[in-house]
Amino acid sequence: MLWVSNDVPAGFADALADLRGQGARPGVHVEEIAAPVRVAPYSVALSGEVADDAAGADDDPVATGRFVVLHDPAGQESWQGTFRVVTLVRATLEPEMATDPLLADVAWSWIPECLHLAGLRPGTDTLAEGGTVTRVLSQSFGALASTPDAVDLELRASWTPADTRLGAHLQAWTALLSTAAGVPPLPPGVTPLTRRFTDRTQRPHTVGP
Repeated sequence: MLWVSNDVPAGFADALADLRGQGARPGVHVEEIAAPVRVAPYSVALSGEVADDAAGADDDPVATGRFVVLHDPAGQESWQGTFRVVTLVRATLEPEMATDPLLADVAWSWIPECLHLAGLRPGTDTLAEGGTVTRVLSQSFGALASTPDAVDLELRASWTPADTRLGAHLQAWTALLSTAAGVPPLPPGVTPLTRRFTDRTQRPHTVGP
């Protein structure tokens, strides 16, 4: 809902208004959740998920995540500004991706790709970008040996927006969710990571059939 009370700074109110004006990306369900209260004086948080159209209603989504906006009117040195966007994306990939040496590089390259897709220029419209890529291989044994192996990918990224027009940053995050899920819509030139790499000569941010 992103409601605004009368006791928030004008800049934060402007940021929330811009977020509210950002329409939902097709295939991504977004809703407001409780925001962290100790990291910054003002904050708002959204959760998102991408479901598999072929899956049943009770099946888990193929990708989930969070989008958090922090605001400290006094600024924080590590942010290089008064706002900070903190994002999280989790997705389950094919097991053969677990040992691929390019997995982390490819996943991290989605960040600038999705920012560009939203019309944002890293280093100009976003500052102090940082984050981590984590992969976990789950293998089942004994009575659960028939359960397929799975690779869980977790991508955490944060950056400082150059202004309060945060709708584009939300758009970039929802594009990131879609890309991690391996379902349309995808940024131009990016293909799903649920398919195995076969061409090691390609640029790091592309994936072969």
